[in-house]
Amino acid sequence: MPKVSLDAIDRKILKYLIKNARMPFLEIARECGISGAAIHQRIRKLDDQGVILGSRLIVDPKMMGFDVCAYISITLKDPQLLNPTVECLKDILEIVECHFVTGQGNILVKLYCVDNEHLMQTLFEGILRIPGIATTETTISLAESFQRQVNVDFIEE
Repeated sequence: MPKVSLDAIDRKILKYLIKNARMPFLEIARECGISGAAIHQRIRKLDDQGVILGSRLIVDPKMMGFDVCAYISITLKDPQLLNPTVECLKDILEIVECHFVTGQGNILVKLYCVDNEHLMQTLFEGILRIPGIATTETTISLAESFQRQVNVDFIEE
């Protein structure tokens, strides 16, 4: 997919939406010095171009009882098994992210579990039962230092 050219107003709109996806469009329009209709058009264009992938509510997993965050590096028996393996990983609800990566493994997943027993169950009864998986290496996160979206200041005009 080709990169999209963003002007200063597009970047300003994105900064506000990244900071607060619930910010009213009219408030963004005031901050950007353009009409509400122009904001709607620009946001629709950014959405149509695939720059905006949607908006979501972010919940704190620990507040919901998920005390274990882990990253699992998965090595496939054959890299050609990537797509069917990813389809199987989609069925494991504890997995919240899945990336095809370089390095030691082929896939890196992030998951949340209630406790270490739940993590072990997810690993042995879910992930390791997928036919294309050769080995895994699990890293448990002790604490999340920060989380953020991409910084639109780095985008050139």
